[in-house]
Amino acid sequence: MKQLRKTGKHRTRTVSRRDFVYGSAATAAFAIVPRYVLGGPGYTSPSEKLNVGCIGIGGKGRVDVESVSSQNVVALCDVDEQRAAKTIERYPKAKIYRDFRRMLDREKSIDAVTVSTPDHTHAIATMTAIQMGKHVFCQKPLTRTIHEARKITEAARQAKVATQMGNQAHAAEGPRLVCEWIADGAIGPVREVHCWTDRPKWPQGIARPTETVPIPDTLDWDLWLGPAPHRPYHPGYVPFKWRGWWDFGTGALGDMGCHIVDYPFWALKLGHPTSVEACSTKVNSETAPIASIVRYEFPARGDTPPVELTWYDGGLRPARPAELEPGRELPRGSAVLFVGDKGAMVYQHHGGAPRLIPESRMKQYILPGKTLPRSKGHYEEWMEACKGGAPAGSSFDYAGLLTEVVLLGNVATRVGKKLDWDGPKMRITNVPEANDYLHCTYRHGWRSCAELS
Repeated sequence: MKQLRKTGKHRTRTVSRRDFVYGSAATAAFAIVPRYVLGGPGYTSPSEKLNVGCIGIGGKGRVDVESVSSQNVVALCDVDEQRAAKTIERYPKAKIYRDFRRMLDREKSIDAVTVSTPDHTHAIATMTAIQMGKHVFCQKPLTRTIHEARKITEAARQAKVATQMGNQAHAAEGPRLVCEWIADGAIGPVREVHCWTDRPKWPQGIARPTETVPIPDTLDWDLWLGPAPHRPYHPGYVPFKWRGWWDFGTGALGDMGCHIVDYPFWALKLGHPTSVEACSTKVNSETAPIASIVRYEFPARGDTPPVELTWYDGGLRPARPAELEPGRELPRGSAVLFVGDKGAMVYQHHGGAPRLIPESRMKQYILPGKTLPRSKGHYEEWMEACKGGAPAGSSFDYAGLLTEVVLLGNVATRVGKKLDWDGPKMRITNVPEANDYLHCTYRHGWRSCAELS
């Protein structure tokens, strides 16, 4: 690889005489070849490695760091020294930080960042990186609130940075087969979809703890809280149980919806729903319910009919479809059932290939040809996009809207009423007070996304 040197904010090459000779012959090509092929200001050649900074490096964050380790991991950031220790040990050359704002301010060489924090910190970390011109990979759900998702999507589009949300299964073969079979008419026009998960696998439907517990020496609790309202430390929040708390997480729907709802959202090109309503076990102001059912209504799209999509969590599942043969059950765990005018199809999350039901129809079905491009891998898509390649499959232009749709179900759950949704205007039209749940107030000292944009 040619030696790189820094000139201002951009990288330039040290050009040899041989390079100059070949370069002069290529000069005329600038008139007909796009800049992203030849390079230019702000462009990183595909032959170079990205300098990556990673925010949140314990748990799932450790997997995210490892998944981009083909690049230069130059900085690591986590508020919990104990959780971060294994990752820090693996990358001895990386600079270590607790506060991502300080990392981004000091490490000027960073080209791209991964954000693998709890949900409540996704937006502030992602927006900070975007506004500094960094490419961003952010775990799902993209944000904790709908307003944040809209602002992040708009900011990334304006900054022209490469993005990807961490719903890794979007890059798999199975969802592509789902799309191709639906387009092939395998089950006819689809009017009904059922999505379910066995989550939550953490406490929900509970009140805030009242006992006082010492903060571990290895944890910076104030930084962990970040923009969320202050509350005393308790092990009922960290390192994993935060998912069930409204101030930090988005419950089972927010956790798994960006995986499971992704399949029909992509295959049926759903877009914004017109309404959403929910029923659940008891809802409180602190945590998501133990179990819920959320029903979305999507309008017709061109020649395709309206779709009713129903979400189930807490171990709930849809009624047994008539097409399912005796002795066979719907998949447990997380899955989706498509019901069309000519049959039904089921796809289990990370389940390989979809299946028509009954199995006799599957054996008779002539598989269509592949019409969608195949992925080299979820992280690989993003890294190539950072270097000027095609946008990643779950870039924020796609994932931002998916996240909004998923999170709208949480709003309906908390309000307890059917909500009419004006997606383009980002407004609930029939229950004005429900709009308060579309955004959040950031703690003093943390700028909101509205102020950042």
